Amino acid sequence: MICRRAIAQDIPGIHHLLDQVLMVHYAGRPDLFKPNTRKYTDEELAQIIADDDSPVFVAVDEDAAPGELLAHCFCQVQDFSGSNNMQPIRTLYIDDLCVDEACRGRHVGSALYDHVIAFAREGGFYNVTLNVWSCNPNAMAFYESRGLLPYKVGMEKIL
Repeated sequence: MICRRAIAQDIPGIHHLLDQVLMVHYAGRPDLFKPNTRKYTDEELAQIIADDDSPVFVAVDEDAAPGELLAHCFCQVQDFSGSNNMQPIRTLYIDDLCVDEACRGRHVGSALYDHVIAFAREGGFYNVTLNVWSCNPNAMAFYESRGLLPYKVGMEKIL
């Protein structure tokens, strides 16, 4: 398995994984998520992939063709150096990490997560953060197994 930055040829595989993420979120929160929709257009994905402030990483089998992905991880660079009330740190925020349903249990997610952590360390980031939907206990358990701890809690009241 190889973990690397995504390339434009990976877009079809990224869409496939994003579809799986959407359905997990839709199953947990159908009041918020619409099924069978797309989070990004191909053009938006191409822009995201090309932007160093939003690195996307993928895990692939060594002999896989472009677009045949085992997993993806969307990240965003958050720079607080210009903040009035925050320490001048840089955070790597994981916006989305998905392992293909057919590959789960093979430690693909751990390998990709470790790759992202190495990228953040090499880049001098202070920390890595992410959000987990409370309706996704498997994701919560995965992140806790990787040593992540809650640092803030989102709450809501549906009206």
